[in-house]
Amino acid sequence: MDNALENAFRVNILQRLKDLAEEDARGQESQSVVSLDQQAVGRLSRQDALLSQSMAKATQARRQTQRVGLSAALKRLDENEFGYCVDCGDDILRERLEFDPSVTRCISCASG
Repeated sequence: MDNALENAFRVNILQRLKDLAEEDARGQESQSVVSLDQQAVGRLSRQDALLSQSMAKATQARRQTQRVGLSAALKRLDENEFGYCVDCGDDILRERLEFDPSVTRCISCASG
């Protein structure tokens, strides 16, 4: 992989990490503690708020998983190991890396 392509992947990964951080900031309010005061909020509204809170926490966990994978991809770029399958050592298709730069396996190893 040439330097221009590596730099393009690095920029892409850093932008994705920035986007995740922005999504985290927007999602903080949805994860706040739900008031259990029935005088202030009706039972159904409280259940809806609890469900929304649960979904926001699950989304946060998904973003964290993505963040870990993208950070690992940056590390692989720094170590000149980016784009190679961790199982067989073959090249990972460029299109696959463009779709998800955190992938660590070629299609053959991932499906087999």
